[in-house]
Amino acid sequence: MPPLFEPTDGGFVADPITRGPWDERMMHGGAPSALLAREIERMPPGHDDMVVARLTVEFLGGVSIGPVTVRTAVVKPGRRFQLVEATLDAGGRQACMARAVRLRRGVIPAAAATPRRGSEPLPPPGDGTALPQFVVREDGTFYPDACEIRHVGGELGSGAVAAWIRLRGELVPGESPSPLARVAAAADFANGLSWIVPFDEWLFVNTDLTIHLHREPEGEWIGLDARSSISAVGVGQSTAALHDLHGPVGFCAQSLFVERRYSGP
Repeated sequence: MPPLFEPTDGGFVADPITRGPWDERMMHGGAPSALLAREIERMPPGHDDMVVARLTVEFLGGVSIGPVTVRTAVVKPGRRFQLVEATLDAGGRQACMARAVRLRRGVIPAAAATPRRGSEPLPPPGDGTALPQFVVREDGTFYPDACEIRHVGGELGSGAVAAWIRLRGELVPGESPSPLARVAAAADFANGLSWIVPFDEWLFVNTDLTIHLHREPEGEWIGLDARSSISAVGVGQSTAALHDLHGPVGFCAQSLFVERRYSGP
């Protein structure tokens, strides 16, 4: 399996397996979100000294498959608290903006506590079933070619579904995805898991993704206990409690643009 992104001079080229469900020319939001997470973590002083506690990605439109460039900057430096911004260009325009809160890494075992909300454990991935494939393309799609998804709770179409998600391969060649990159790739599935209106009749596209983490996830599997709601004016929201195999790690949220698919004149 190819990596999601192949480095080039000055940027990357996205593989077709980054393709999303809405437009065959565009990536699934999890792919650029994971790349932005990687680039933010790499900004000095780096992951060994700073922990990303919050990551927000704004999608300015579809992110086209092909060449992309990422620019990063520390806009609020500090020893304890930093803000890092990143932009991703694709298809000749700015396609995504991201902002991350980075906090100093410490060793404070006395502060550790189990969260009260969203702490119910999910059934393990081995107890789940493969999620149905809604879109089939000859040269691949983000799911199921780049990701494995195991459905472990809730009824599809009910607006409340739990599942485990695992990136199958590498984000970039020779490099295992970091825990943050795995969370970013998985969290963007919240709306796709907890859909309410039928996929073949409606668009329910997220315009953003915000992730809050109270601890760093471990392992390859990221669990989502996802919920969606939609209003009569065509605006929705998807949220999910995020888990690893040891328990909850945080939450994510998406704003949804909802519209009936065009069916011709």
